[in-house]
Amino acid sequence: MKNSVDEFFERVISVKLPEDRSCIDIIDQTLLPGEIRRIGVRTREDIREAIRKLRVRGAPAIGVTAAYGLALLATDIKEETFEAFYPRFLEEKEYLAAARPTAVNLFWALNRMDETAKANKDKPLPEILEILFREADAIREEDVQISRGIGEIGLSLMEKLKKPGKQIGILTHCNAGTLATAKYGTATAPMYMALEHGWAPEDMHVYCDETRPLLQGARLTSFELYNAGIPTTVQCDNMAAILMKSGKIDIIFTGCDRVAANGDSANKIGTSALAILAHHYGVPMYICAPSSTIDMATPTGDEIPIEMRDGEEITSMWYKERMAPEGVDVYNPAFDVADHRLLTGIITEKGLCTAPYKEAFEALGIR
Repeated sequence: MKNSVDEFFERVISVKLPEDRSCIDIIDQTLLPGEIRRIGVRTREDIREAIRKLRVRGAPAIGVTAAYGLALLATDIKEETFEAFYPRFLEEKEYLAAARPTAVNLFWALNRMDETAKANKDKPLPEILEILFREADAIREEDVQISRGIGEIGLSLMEKLKKPGKQIGILTHCNAGTLATAKYGTATAPMYMALEHGWAPEDMHVYCDETRPLLQGARLTSFELYNAGIPTTVQCDNMAAILMKSGKIDIIFTGCDRVAANGDSANKIGTSALAILAHHYGVPMYICAPSSTIDMATPTGDEIPIEMRDGEEITSMWYKERMAPEGVDVYNPAFDVADHRLLTGIITEKGLCTAPYKEAFEALGIR
C-alpha cells in the first residue's frame, strides 16, 4: 500500500518521457505552488525556453531534460549516414547548451549524450537513436540513485544531532528538492530518507529561505515539504541570522549548480551570505552535490560564470504594482559562490568530503 509520500512523489515527478516519446513531460514550475500543471515540450525552441525560463529547473533536472531533449531532436535529423547526421546533432547540442551558462549538469548531460553517439557511430542510425534514448533513461535513473546516496549520508549527520523529545532544526535555501531532480532532491534528500527510515515528520522542522528574487524556497521547497507532511516554516532570506542566533537551526543543507575543484560552491544567490552566517554562529553547513556537479577543470569559484537575469524579476514580476522606479538600474545575478573555507563539508553520492576538497574529491575518484 502506497503511503502519502509515495503518492506525492508520483504527482511531482519533474521530468519524464511518455511511452510514445511524443515530447518531454515536465511540471511547469513557474506556476507552483498555485497550480500543478504538466506540459509537453518538443521543439528545440520550446525545450530551450523551458530551461531558460525555469519551467524546469535545478541542475539535475536540467541535465535530465537536456538528455531527453537531445535524444528527441536527434530523431528529427533525417540523414542516412553518421557523417551527415553528426554535424546536425552537434548543432542541436550547442543550441541546448546555450540555455543557461552556470549549471554544469546541463553540459555534463549533453556531453555524455555526445560521447554515446560517437561511441556507436558504426551502428545503423535507427539503432543509435534507440541507444540515445536508453542513455537518457540511464541518466534519469542514476540521478534517482545519486539523490538517495546523498540523502543517506545527510541522514547520518542528522542522526548524530537527534535528541529525544527535540526536533532537529534544518535550514535550506532555494529548491534542491524532488522538483529539481529526478526524485528526492539533493538538499531535501536527507529529510525524505528520514521518513523512509521511520522518522516521524515531527522529528524535524525545516526552515525555508524564501530565496529572493524568484522565491524558489517559498514557492517550491515549502510546497514539497509541506505536502510531504514535514513541519515547514518559510522566512525571508534576511531572517536567517536571527534564526541561527536563537538556536533554532541545528544543520544547513543546500544544493548547488557547480562546485570548483577547491570546494567553492555556486548556488542560488544568497547562499554565500548563508555560509558566512553559519560560520559566524557555528552552525554546520553542507553543500549537497552530485559528483557530476563537481567541475575539476574549474580551479576556484572565481572562474565560475555567473548568470545575470532580467531586472524585472526584482522590480515588478511578483507585484501588482511596480516596486522600484521605472528606468532604475537593477543588479540581478542568479548565483553567488560560497567560499569553501566557510563550509563544513560537501556531500556527494560517493561520500562526504571535507577540506582540503580537491584531495577529497580525487580520493573518491572524481577527476
